[in-house]
Amino acid sequence: MTDNPRVALVTGATSGIGLAIAQRLTQAGYLAALHSRASSDAGLQAAATLAGAHYFQADLLEDGERRDLIDQVYAHYGRLDVLVNNAGESRVIPHDDLLAATPDLWHRLYELHVVAPWQLVALSEPYLRAASTAEHPASVLNISSHAGVRPKGASIPYAASKAALIHVTRLLAKTLGPDIRVNAIAPGLVDTSLTEDWAIIREQWIRDAPMHRSARPTDIADVAMMLTESTYLTGEVIVVDGGMNLL
Repeated sequence: MTDNPRVALVTGATSGIGLAIAQRLTQAGYLAALHSRASSDAGLQAAATLAGAHYFQADLLEDGERRDLIDQVYAHYGRLDVLVNNAGESRVIPHDDLLAATPDLWHRLYELHVVAPWQLVALSEPYLRAASTAEHPASVLNISSHAGVRPKGASIPYAASKAALIHVTRLLAKTLGPDIRVNAIAPGLVDTSLTEDWAIIREQWIRDAPMHRSARPTDIADVAMMLTESTYLTGEVIVVDGGMNLL
């Protein structure tokens, strides 16, 4: 570990993709600030296994808690180099059941997948700029979804919010460069606790995707590490779905 290691805040980092990204960043020498909304025990346990990691709890649906999260991370570490907007949730609603996709659900998913990442970037901007150098520009990484790229997904509100996050990624990349690079990953089906009962979808992925399997969280973490360590890529959306987007 260097004398002044870089710091990465990963939201939704107590399991699945977020935890795998935090682990991968720690292996590369970053100090990981782990966040979750409710799973504090898992967060504290995860932080205890990662050198220099610390756990922070916040409900990203609340404006004040978003502000407190950034303030607390900066107060603890004194810098912020990387922001990974991974926190999110999904609801399985058949696309043709329009009334089941209620306004409340639309508002919740848009707030969590678009407004919260946007505000975290805005609040982090001065700290990211202060940490940025020509050798290591600061980085924002938004975790979108395969459903934000193609007309698929667990529900239309989920897919639409993830598509909006992709457009926000590109707009921010134009606005914040060159000091801050902004990229996104659009995973397909990933083997996590949230998808463990999606047997039919997993069978389809194994049958139809060129790689004949769903992704592991480490597959997403490897791409996240590449985008974080790049000094040039910005405004990119990397689809990580084993080639399912080719069909």
